[in-house]
Amino acid sequence: MFEEPQAGTRGRLLDSARAVFAEKGYHHATVAEICDGAQANIAAVNYYFRSKEALYIEAWRQSFERSLRAYPAHGGVPRDAPAEARLRGRILAIMRRVADPESREVDIIHKEIANPTGLLAEAMREMIEPVQQGFVSDIRDLLGEAASERLVLLCQRSVMTQCIHFTLRERYHRTGTAAGWKPGPPLGLDIDVIAEHVFRFSLAAIRELRRQVESGELDKGE
Repeated sequence: MFEEPQAGTRGRLLDSARAVFAEKGYHHATVAEICDGAQANIAAVNYYFRSKEALYIEAWRQSFERSLRAYPAHGGVPRDAPAEARLRGRILAIMRRVADPESREVDIIHKEIANPTGLLAEAMREMIEPVQQGFVSDIRDLLGEAASERLVLLCQRSVMTQCIHFTLRERYHRTGTAAGWKPGPPLGLDIDVIAEHVFRFSLAAIRELRRQVESGELDKGE
């Protein structure tokens, strides 16, 4: 569950900006409508954020932070838990986060991909990299010491791709198809059920790759 709307002019501007940027993207959103939604004077954006660009970045960053508070990246699984449990927790957390229509950063990123500004690159790297590294760490533990860094990264990206692809399909069927997104028929399954499939599918693949590495069937450089 997400936090209540923020108090104060700055907080209201961010609440309004998240909604407007999520719906329209950076290029089609206007400072005027953001201020109107925040019941603020149009000069307030310059006062609190200096520019529309800075407001855009901060709106995305705060959206991501709110989502992480609602769905922590570790999924509530302790660090000393077995790697399998940690991976399951991370998969479930990211899929719940992306599936939640209140995760405005997902829609903002979707609009950014469709009509890029480049403004979010640094903020996304800063915020998303720790989440990705958590997956890398768990997958490295599951693959074993003999696995190459390249194989670890390939597995991490494979798992992340499944999480995002499955969840976006379900999200946009529930909330309305986003511009440029034409998903196939919905699975009609609870997101936790889909997450469990992704976990089991990924774990089976990782275990088989570990077996191949340790038996010499797969070159350690692969």
